[in-house]
Amino acid sequence: MSSYEFPFNERIRTLLRLEDLFGKILLNVEARHQHNHHSALISLLQMLDIVDRADLKMDLVQELDRQRLSMQNLRGNPVIAEKVLDKILREVGASSTALRADSAKFGQHLRENEWLMSIKQRTSVLGGVCQFDLPSYHHWLNLDEARRVSDFNEWLARLMPMYDAIKTILHILRGSGLASKYHVENGFFQQMLGGAKPAQMLRIEMINDCPCFPEVSANKYAINVRFFALDFVQKPKQCEHEIDFTMTLCNL
Repeated sequence: MSSYEFPFNERIRTLLRLEDLFGKILLNVEARHQHNHHSALISLLQMLDIVDRADLKMDLVQELDRQRLSMQNLRGNPVIAEKVLDKILREVGASSTALRADSAKFGQHLRENEWLMSIKQRTSVLGGVCQFDLPSYHHWLNLDEARRVSDFNEWLARLMPMYDAIKTILHILRGSGLASKYHVENGFFQQMLGGAKPAQMLRIEMINDCPCFPEVSANKYAINVRFFALDFVQKPKQCEHEIDFTMTLCNL
């Protein structure tokens, strides 16, 4: 199944972007080739711009505390699996404790690294990290892969509590809704919204061989989903054939 996620507010959008960057960084670090490590470092520097919010850490801590309190109130509920609940509570507690253990701003240890900041400055120039622009960076890329991995481990160590917190929060968010199956015939779907608590994210799943992809626009009154076909040359056009998909509204 192909899965698409559409956040409805900037807070969830930020968490999804950070999760995506972390995934790319860790994958490329593990690959160990110097080109992969270049991609990992560029993603790491991009992450610094996103986490450069003084309130991000507090947002994560407060959300974890809110989820822990909410889940503790579920104890004794006959429809709740106690072992699963205990596991999630342990993850929430560990993430919250790790975040509180470091009082510094996310990424501050990287911002204080003048060499990394010199690379970050050059990334704003198209093609600006060639060997003649940054010979020290070229030298680092040609060091033994074990040394580069060691450097990444050091740079990422103080960011991993943030990643663990983000994974925990998004795991809870993704599991919060009930999936419903839908069928459309003209490439357009609309659902009116109701209730006092608005959704924070929409998930759409489609079979892998479906030739269309969804685009979502939403407000507090309705969700509009349009399905487009891509021919890789012309501008995507709205699908005109029947489409089956599964949609989930998620909320923390």
